[in-house]
Amino acid sequence: MPNHQLLDNVRHKDLRILTLHQPAFGENASYGHVYLSEFRYVQGEYPILFRKNTDTAQFEAIALFGLAAEENLFMEENGWNASYVPLTVQRRPFLIGFQQDNQAEPKPVVHVDMDSPRISKSTTEGEAVFLPQGGQTPYLQHINSVLGRIHSGHIENKTFIDTLLQHELIESVAIKMELHDGSKLEFNNLYTINEEKLNALPADTLFTLHQQGYVNLIYMMIASMATLSRLIDMKNKRVRGI
Repeated sequence: MPNHQLLDNVRHKDLRILTLHQPAFGENASYGHVYLSEFRYVQGEYPILFRKNTDTAQFEAIALFGLAAEENLFMEENGWNASYVPLTVQRRPFLIGFQQDNQAEPKPVVHVDMDSPRISKSTTEGEAVFLPQGGQTPYLQHINSVLGRIHSGHIENKTFIDTLLQHELIESVAIKMELHDGSKLEFNNLYTINEEKLNALPADTLFTLHQQGYVNLIYMMIASMATLSRLIDMKNKRVRGI
């Protein structure tokens, strides 16, 4: 069970975080959630797709890391082999919690999973979270920025996806491939942009989507599918033991 604690500069004054990416840290998920604010950076490294949340049946934007369950082809012994690491990976072991005060709406606060393997057992190894006087280190300031983008990203993603659904621009996609060893892989529970319906949209609808900033995001998703060939190459190397 995770041990989530409200981050506190007294209780956690000596807290240090191991920020390297290693298989031992459990980073073997085959996909990760991504947000509109990072599409520009994600699209050059990973295929951006949609999946349906099994609990809510709502669409979620994801970056594909692997071609099998519990497989992250970017995770190597010497770190994460990509120029950009998604926000949901960068944030670990921190997460957003909510605290009720006198305001009507609960306010977001920073929690830390003290059972995470990223928690340093050393007083010198890892990134310090707080300064000796109790202030925030640049590392914690970065984490706060990451968590803020994730928090606002939930709403931004939902609005974007709702708009795509309104115009019937999401369609299921079957990804099929054959590896060098003859084995075949197939994915059937993923979704992408329906390019035929996108190209058939009236000019005024496209103009509205452009004003909303969605046209660029749509084409980033489409362009990101070119990175699937890199994933396949990485998978073939793993199969051959390279």
